[in-house]
Amino acid sequence: MERRRESRQVALQLLFQSDANPDISVYAAREMLEAELRHGEARDFAWQLYAGTQSMRDEIDAKIQAVAANWRLSRMAATDRNVIRMGVYEMTMMSTPPPVVLDECIEIAKAYGSDKSGEFVNGILDKLIPESGHTNNASADTPVSAADAQECGREVTVE
Repeated sequence: MERRRESRQVALQLLFQSDANPDISVYAAREMLEAELRHGEARDFAWQLYAGTQSMRDEIDAKIQAVAANWRLSRMAATDRNVIRMGVYEMTMMSTPPPVVLDECIEIAKAYGSDKSGEFVNGILDKLIPESGHTNNASADTPVSAADAQECGREVTVE
C-alpha cells in the first residue's frame, strides 16, 4: 500500500474518531497515529492532514454546505463527511494536485463507505476544486511531487 494512501486512511480514522468523540485528546490522536504508521514521513503527512483539517473544520464545513444541495452535514454519512473535509483541506492548503486528491478520496470513500460513497464524495469535491486547479484547467507546468505523480499513475523522472 502506498504510504500516502495509508497516511490518508489513518487521518480519516482520526477524523472519524474525533467526529464521534469530540473530546478526544491531541495526545490520544497522536498515539493512535504513531501506532498505525511506522514511517516518519507518513506520520507527518497524516498528522498534517488530520490537524489541518481539524483546525479549519468550520471553514471547510461552510464550503461543503455551500455546494451540498439538499444535504446537511449532519445527514451525511460520517465517513463521507470526513473524507470530503480531508479532501477539501488537502486540495486548498497543501500542494497536492486536485486530480490526485479526488482520486484518492474517491478510492478511500469506496473502501470505507457505502456503495454510493465514491460517487457522492466525487460530486461534492468536484464542486470544491480550487479554480486554479480544476481538473479541466490543470496546467502542465504545475509541479507534481514524485509521490503524487505515482499515485496518479504518471511517470516521473527525478533529476
